[in-house]
Amino acid sequence: MNKTDNNIYFSRTATEKDAGMRLDKFLSLELPDFSRSMLQKLVLSGNVSLDENVISENDFRVRVGDSFCVVVPQPEEADPQPENIPLDIVYEDNDLIVVNKPAGMTVHPASGAWNGTLVNALLFHCKDNLSGIGGVKRPGIVHRIDKDTSGLLVVAKNDLAHKKLSEQFVKHSIERTYYAVVYGQPNPLNGTIEGNIARSKFDRKKMALVKEGGKTAITHYQTLCSYKGIVSLVKCNLETGRTHQIRVHLSSIGCNLVGDKVYEKSGKTQIKGCDFEIKSFINSFPRQALHAASLGFEHPRDGRFLQFEVKIPEDMQEIFERCDLKILPSLKN
Repeated sequence: MNKTDNNIYFSRTATEKDAGMRLDKFLSLELPDFSRSMLQKLVLSGNVSLDENVISENDFRVRVGDSFCVVVPQPEEADPQPENIPLDIVYEDNDLIVVNKPAGMTVHPASGAWNGTLVNALLFHCKDNLSGIGGVKRPGIVHRIDKDTSGLLVVAKNDLAHKKLSEQFVKHSIERTYYAVVYGQPNPLNGTIEGNIARSKFDRKKMALVKEGGKTAITHYQTLCSYKGIVSLVKCNLETGRTHQIRVHLSSIGCNLVGDKVYEKSGKTQIKGCDFEIKSFINSFPRQALHAASLGFEHPRDGRFLQFEVKIPEDMQEIFERCDLKILPSLKN
């Protein structure tokens, strides 16, 4: 049987030796990787056709010259299930919950990460109290941060909260502060990076700055300290919130994030001016050194402005200690 797409197969043309054979048996010979019972289900569900006519009887008798089209549907994604995963809850009320997401946790189920996500944990913690606007796979999710980025997220418990919070994100009125450890030292030390961001044409895993199309992205940054110009601690305030925005913008000025395997620059291991142990530690840092430290927004029900801050996690603080980066006391544990 010839495969013409990810899930569409065409049988060879039936010959005299096939004449009179049951359809399910004929297909089982054509598709040995599928069980006969599965093929019978495909027939009964209308996924087998002959000359554009659906054949839904397994005992259909094959005739000389017949060639069948078989559509094998993609496996349906399982609905996320509640999982008893500890959450670092910063704030919670009847409308929303603010959590401090650890690095390594995916926000919502997706290919390669169906379990252990923030959504799985929220379903257990909140029971049925999550907004349905995000759909089955993303209940309550108003915004997200990358799997390997740590820090603050706000989640909606009902549709009113979801709509009101989403409107603030659209208006760019949400206050968000991130801390990043980057290679090199930004020049100028403080500034604003503007540039539309879209999916890279050359690597679908990456986002890229584009001259035409894409979405407007604005990042305000401030260099807080630097270690011999080798690595620097940079504070970023987002005016917009695009996928990989900080990673793309800082990389565009030659300061990609330490530990960022997607946007890493070749030659980073050639850094000079520090001993081998520090260089090895920096270059082997296991995730992008990016932390969402501050989040501010208007409460969706009563309009109060809420501001939350969390400390920089221990793995990033180890970079500060090894590289003698003088960070603000408020960022320490």
